[in-house]
Amino acid sequence: VMIPTYNCAGFLERSLTSVLAQDPGPDRMQIEVVDDASSDDPQTVVARIGGTRVGFHRQPRNLGVSRNLTDCIRRARGEIVHILHGDDAVLPGFYAAMDRAFAAHPDLGAAFCRQIFMDSQGRRQGLSPLELDSSGILPDAAAHLAAEQRIMTPSICVRREAYERLGGFLESLVCAEDWEMWVRIAAYYPIWYESEPLALYRMHDDSNTGRHVRTGEDIVYTAQADGPLYIRSFHA
Repeated sequence: VMIPTYNCAGFLERSLTSVLAQDPGPDRMQIEVVDDASSDDPQTVVARIGGTRVGFHRQPRNLGVSRNLTDCIRRARGEIVHILHGDDAVLPGFYAAMDRAFAAHPDLGAAFCRQIFMDSQGRRQGLSPLELDSSGILPDAAAHLAAEQRIMTPSICVRREAYERLGGFLESLVCAEDWEMWVRIAAYYPIWYESEPLALYRMHDDSNTGRHVRTGEDIVYTAQADGPLYIRSFHA
């Protein structure tokens, strides 16, 4: 579990506790916070909540969202990579459901679940619509996901081999970089949909999405993301 953070230390405790509540142990799960040179103090939160169980890496300078996400992939050691932003969280059963999907379908590139939207206070605001009546492989996944942003980052786990093959997040996108990535993976791999809502996505003005929705820039970057698929190395 890779947890990118940037100036969201106030939300990080809930993110960490939601992961640690499902922790199968260090031999099966890596938990690391990757801080993009925040001006708040996420390291203190990590030490208080995670102790020595949770790793912490601070970027020497601010990389921006896409580059920090790609560095999370580089630093991940496991076969399955879950990127959980420091202001989001997962519910009990999330990792067990993801494990079952990947174990049952070795060709999967990714698996995602239905997500719950919450506000800055953690109050639940809504639920993403059902993609399928029950859990299963998402039909015509690339076309389906390209039509609309349907996957919030905390809800999806990706097989590391897919990232290795297809590359990192596009640095030219400062918003919708996640959407482009999910469509890119779906163009080459089967995608599993878990119908249970097991991930919490926080909506607030200081999030990356919130900042660009306020300025209208999301429209520009969404248009850029909804274009050609890219295959590029994230080792560069």
